[in-house]
Amino acid sequence: MYFLNKAQVIGNVTRDPELRQTKANQPVTTIGVATNRRWKDTGGQIHEEAEFHNIVCWGKLAELATQLLKKGSKVFFEGRLQTRQWDDENGTKHFRTEIVAQDMIVLTGAKTAASGSEENLETEALETQPEAPAGEDLPF
Repeated sequence: MYFLNKAQVIGNVTRDPELRQTKANQPVTTIGVATNRRWKDTGGQIHEEAEFHNIVCWGKLAELATQLLKKGSKVFFEGRLQTRQWDDENGTKHFRTEIVAQDMIVLTGAKTAASGSEENLETEALETQPEAPAGEDLPF
């Protein structure tokens, strides 16, 4: 029996990534990415629709994504789908499906951490470090 859990998206970052640490001092960042779909209906009218994706990066990839990406950056992410669930203080169940990133390619220029200036990057592929240990919760 075979299984495959793989997700790939190319889109625009919707907000600046924010690096956080878990209780076990593991770096993690969440990134919003928007993808667009265009199509023409039978009447010839062009439609566009946006889909929003939650991306989670761990370890070195989390640190690099925070340094290299900013709102509006075009980026490719590859990873696996994961759904988390939690109860809020009122006992309401919440669910969130995310892409846990394993690879990232920056497709546009990024802000350099040292100078704060824009630089044009060659397409850069990054591989993740091992992700959070089993049972590790996100700090948000």
